Amino acid sequence: MKIIKKVQVRQILTNDSKEKLKTTFQHNKMQLEQECQQLLFEQRKLQNRTGLSKQDIQTRFQQEIQSRKDKIKLVDFKLEQLDMLEIGSEIVEGEVEALVEVQKGMHWEEMMKEQAIIIKNGIVQRIDE
Repeated sequence: MKIIKKVQVRQILTNDSKEKLKTTFQHNKMQLEQECQQLLFEQRKLQNRTGLSKQDIQTRFQQEIQSRKDKIKLVDFKLEQLDMLEIGSEIVEGEVEALVEVQKGMHWEEMMKEQAIIIKNGIVQRIDE
């Protein structure tokens, strides 16, 4: 029988990967800021139309704007953490699923131990079992 198991993917931080992450975070932050501006514009546009409750419109848009501002704070925090990390540190990049063969007599705990794939600059360096 085969089962699917989650395997963690970790990245060894290099100067290149650190810069790529920083660029990605900054791009995400800029996009969220643009979304906030667009939401404010849409809010003003809707408030000028008659027949709609200005309070309802403001409440709904403020929730969306606040959600994006919270995400911006999270991105800022990630940028701060990235600056503190030293080159050579391992960071979690994500998870993948692996197909594992299960047979009668196997040790379940051994098989279900956490595994990790370690990459550096896009190249698999090792697989921790």
